[in-house]
This record gives sequence, structure tokens and C-alpha cells, in this order.
Amino acid sequence: MILYRPVGEQELALIEASGFTRFPPRLPEQPIFYPVLNEQYATEIAEKWNTRDPSSGFRGYVTRFQVDDHFLKKYPIHTVGRSYHQELWIPAEGLDQFNSHIIGAIEIIKTLNPSDNI
Repeated sequence: MILYRPVGEQELALIEASGFTRFPPRLPEQPIFYPVLNEQYATEIAEKWNTRDPSSGFRGYVTRFQVDDHFLKKYPIHTVGRSYHQELWIPAEGLDQFNSHIIGAIEIIKTLNPSDNI
């Protein structure tokens, strides 16, 4: 399955440090890792949250990656707004196992800056 993840500069730096193969551990206040199922939703999040967040460096990035379908069957799809606002909820303690099922590299497919919204 192809998934997407909106990230800011700090998270992107940690992904890059892994050789674009892993997402970093969640912070204590982040009990869930939530990849999303489509680029449109990931772009909305990056644009509305990351580009306005100082801890994201006021930049948003949309990443795309592939995960083993069989592994993902245990995680139901959650629709959290509009019909395309679909995401998976991976408990923070399951992120290492999730990372081990990523196929290939995590790629950056979009960069968003606050000036893009002007």
C-alpha cells in the first residue's frame, strides 16, 4: 500500500538521518503515528499545520512510501472528516515494527512554504 505522511523540518531531518528508511519515534505527547492514504489529505495537513508551526520550521513536506499490505491489514482505516480524510492509527509502541515493513525509501514529493499560501 502506498501511504503519505506530512512532516515538518525537524521530523524530515530525522527521516533523512535514517537514510530515508524510518520514521522517528513519537514524542511522549504523541501516542499515535498516523500515515494518511492519499496525497490530497497529506498536502492539506502540511499546508494547514506544518507551514504555520514554529517546531516544523514553518515548512511542510509531503512524504510518500510503501508498506507491506499484509502487515497493514491489522490497522483499520479511519475516516476523520471528509471522505478522503483517511488515515491509519499506529500506536507509538508499534512504530518500530511499522518501520520494518516499509518497502524501499521514504520520498519527499512536495515542499510547502508559508509564502505558497499568499
